[in-house]
Amino acid sequence: MSSSSMLNTISISVSDDDEVTGRMRVRVRPKRKKPGLRGRRELLRWAVRIAMRWWPVLLFLPAVALLLLESSRLGRKLPDEVGDNLAASAKLESLKNLNRLDPTTRVVHGVREHCLKILSPEKLENLEFPVSAESNFPAKRVLYRSDSSDQHSGEQYTITQNEEATRFNLFTGYQTLHEREESFKANETAVVHCGFYSENGGFKISDDDRSFMRTCKVVVSTCAFGGGDDLYQPIGMTEASLEKVCYVAFWDEITQSTQEKEGKVIGEDHMIDKWHVVVVKDLPFSDQRLNGKIPKMLSHRLFPEARFSIWVDSKSQFRRDPIGVIEALLWRTNSVLAISEHGARSSLYDEGKAVVKKHKATPEEVEMQLNQYRMDAIPDDKRFNGKKALAEASVIVREHTASTNLFMCLWFNEVVRFTSRDQLSFPYVLRRLNMTRVNMFPVCTRKDLVNSIGHQRKVKPLVRLTS
Repeated sequence: MSSSSMLNTISISVSDDDEVTGRMRVRVRPKRKKPGLRGRRELLRWAVRIAMRWWPVLLFLPAVALLLLESSRLGRKLPDEVGDNLAASAKLESLKNLNRLDPTTRVVHGVREHCLKILSPEKLENLEFPVSAESNFPAKRVLYRSDSSDQHSGEQYTITQNEEATRFNLFTGYQTLHEREESFKANETAVVHCGFYSENGGFKISDDDRSFMRTCKVVVSTCAFGGGDDLYQPIGMTEASLEKVCYVAFWDEITQSTQEKEGKVIGEDHMIDKWHVVVVKDLPFSDQRLNGKIPKMLSHRLFPEARFSIWVDSKSQFRRDPIGVIEALLWRTNSVLAISEHGARSSLYDEGKAVVKKHKATPEEVEMQLNQYRMDAIPDDKRFNGKKALAEASVIVREHTASTNLFMCLWFNEVVRFTSRDQLSFPYVLRRLNMTRVNMFPVCTRKDLVNSIGHQRKVKPLVRLTS
């Protein structure tokens, strides 16, 4: 057999295993799916679920952002246009209370009655002043220290204050701790610091004004230092009261200038309508609030011949007959001092916390005052002689007796020594002197006495000129 035929007859057998092996070798590997695609789809589904659940919040957030943006734009405008408009609106709103004579009422045992029951005009016309009936208070006479009768002994004024920190000066005199303690021991003749300590102490009043003030037997007074408040004419008085009562407003030169711009110019007779305006020069304190305590607490020194006085804060309009008020709050209740109860609190220690919270005084000075009162064993009682121990002192009605004159002197000294917040020191002095003929009338009576207007502008600080 030839070689070519041999090649033609050779056969190659292929087993089943070889076929399988061949197929495995030529199998094409499938492409993997990219993991990113699946992740994006899951993320999209998650976002849709969140949006369906929280769609109200998602709609609310852009609105909040827009509101904040607009508020920031308004905030930049407030100091100028918007701020002026708001101040004008607030002033207009407060002036709605001006000249209201309608009585304030309250419900007592299911019956509505007037908060202040004043005699009829006919009875007031013929009302005679009663003879002064001073209580059995130990002090019968009060003498006031001055630089000619008492020299500063050099003792520390308070436990922690030093001379540089104290507010005592030539107007107040330099009361020591020993003198403070002795002043509360009411002997028959009390000798106390009570302002007007030196001729160089300040609070200068013209001779014409001083002469007029000596003629006053009954006085309604107010003051505005630093230009913060307007002058509101009293209303509701009878003709008899107009003849018997002096209305005196104390201003400084800042207030005089501010009020002249408002069209309220003092006449040659020192009058603006019913008010006799006294312009005080050389105020003794840099703190205008402290200057305001002088006419508020020391009316017996400013009006030495007066028998009765009514103090009204400058943010209010007095709207009742003065003689009727004195009869209702003093004579009818056998009192020598009338002042309204505090509307919100009863404890002087609670009041101290409120003063700090409202930034009316620093925590350090309030704590110093309260620590002294704790050392003097003043309790945290909310009642004294059956009434609230805390007063709101925007209206003060009093007879100028030895007890009230002493009370006011000691109250003023506490305000100078510690803080200008007189609500803190009032219950302290009340307890130390054990005053009994005090009428703490309810808040609704105070609201009947005055129309509350509120402060009209920021008080300008006192600028002292150095020569």
